[in-house]
Amino acid sequence: MSNPASVATLTAAIDEQVERTHERVQGLYRELHRYPELPFQEHKTSARLAETLEALGYDVTRGVGGTGVVAMLRNGDGPTVMLRGDMDALPIAEQTGLDFASHERAETSEGKQVPVMHACGHDLHSSCLVGAAAVLAELRERWRGTLMLVCQPAEEVFGGARAMLDDGLYTRFARPDIVLGQHNMPALAGTVGHIPGQAMAAATTLGVTVHGAGGHGSMPAQTVDPVVIAAHIVTRLQTIVAREVPPEQTVVVTVGKLQAGTQGNIIPHSAELEINVRSFDDALHQQVLESIRRIIRAECEAGRSPREPEFRVLSETITLNNDPDGVAQLQRAHAAQFGEAQVFAMPRLNGSEDFPYFGTAAAGGFGGEDIPYVYWFIGATPEERWQATPGQSVAEKMRHLEMPHSPYYFPGNPVTLRTGIEALASGALAWLTAD
Repeated sequence: MSNPASVATLTAAIDEQVERTHERVQGLYRELHRYPELPFQEHKTSARLAETLEALGYDVTRGVGGTGVVAMLRNGDGPTVMLRGDMDALPIAEQTGLDFASHERAETSEGKQVPVMHACGHDLHSSCLVGAAAVLAELRERWRGTLMLVCQPAEEVFGGARAMLDDGLYTRFARPDIVLGQHNMPALAGTVGHIPGQAMAAATTLGVTVHGAGGHGSMPAQTVDPVVIAAHIVTRLQTIVAREVPPEQTVVVTVGKLQAGTQGNIIPHSAELEINVRSFDDALHQQVLESIRRIIRAECEAGRSPREPEFRVLSETITLNNDPDGVAQLQRAHAAQFGEAQVFAMPRLNGSEDFPYFGTAAAGGFGGEDIPYVYWFIGATPEERWQATPGQSVAEKMRHLEMPHSPYYFPGNPVTLRTGIEALASGALAWLTAD
C-alpha cells in the first residue's frame, strides 16, 4: 500500500485499535509476569493465552510441541504470515520491586527448586502477540490472507522452536510465506531497531565430563587428578579464539561451569565442565566445537585420564540471518507507523535465539526451501532514564543499562507494550494488506 493517504489511514486505524485493547493487554501482561513458568512447564501461561486468543475468534490448538499454542485466522486468499511470541521464564529471583513481581518457585528437570522470573520479557512478547491478534482481528476488512500466531515454549533452552516444528507445525497448520518476531532490548522505549543479515549468534553449550582416579589428597601420585586436567583445559581453550579464529571473525568461548570434588583433602573421580560457544558463521562454529573436543581429548591423554572424556550437547541454536528484503519492507512499515525518527539501526548481538529454526529448512527439519524471516527489536527504557544514561549511540547507552537476564530487568512499561503491539500488527499488514 504505497498511497500516502491509505498509509495514514491504516496507521490511524492501528492506533485506534491499540488504544482500545491496550488496558486489557496491560492486565494480561501483569498476570503473566506475576506467574512465570520455566521452559516446557508453561501450562498455565499457554492455557491463558489460548483462552484469550479463542475469545478473539481465532482457531486455537493447544499442546503443540509440548506446551505450544497455534492460533489461526483465515481471511480469504493471500499470503500466510506467521507471528511468533515466546512464553518461558528463567530461574532467577526477581529484584525489581514491582507490586506484581514474581514470588514463584518451581522444580527444574533436574529436580532442583529454583525461583522463577520473567527476566527476558517473554511475558511482554506474549502479551504483545495477543494485542496484535486483537488489532488484526478488528481490521480484517483491510487485509486478505492467513494469520498464524505461534506461542512458543522453551526459547531459553533453544528447544521450543524445534519441538513445535517436529510436532508438525507446518504440515498440521500452514507453511508461512514470511515469519516475523521481535524482542525487547534496553533501547529507548517507543523505538524499533532493525538489522539485515547476521543479527544474532549461533550458540552451543557443551557439557563435558573429565574422568580421573580419585583418592586421598596426601597421596596424589596414586591418583589421576581430574581437577588439574580440567584446569589445563580451561587455560588451553583460550587459544582457540586467539590462534585458530581469523581476526575478522567474532567468536566467544566461555567456560561457565567447572565443578569437582566435595572436600579439600579428597581428589575426586571426575570433573564437570560446561562450555558455551557463540559465533556468526555456522561452518566456523562447527570448526570451533571440533577444536574444543580435540583440546579436551589431548589434555585428558596428557593428564593420564583412564577414560575418554564424555561430551553432551546441552543446548544449541544456529545463526539468526534476517532476510534483507524482508527487513527493508518491514522498515518501511514501521517508519510509516512510528515515524522515521523512531526507527534505528540495531547493532549485531552476541545473544542467541532459536527463532531462525522457523525459517531454515535443513536445521528446522521441515524440508523444501528456506522461509524468509525478520526479527527486530523494541526499546524498553523509559525516556527519562534513557536521557540520563551516558553515551550517544544505542550501543554505548546499552552498556550502562540492565540487560535481559538481570534480576532488575523490567521491560514492560506501557510505551514498550504499545510499541510491541503496533510493531507486530503493522509488520503483519506489510504482507497481508489488500491492494
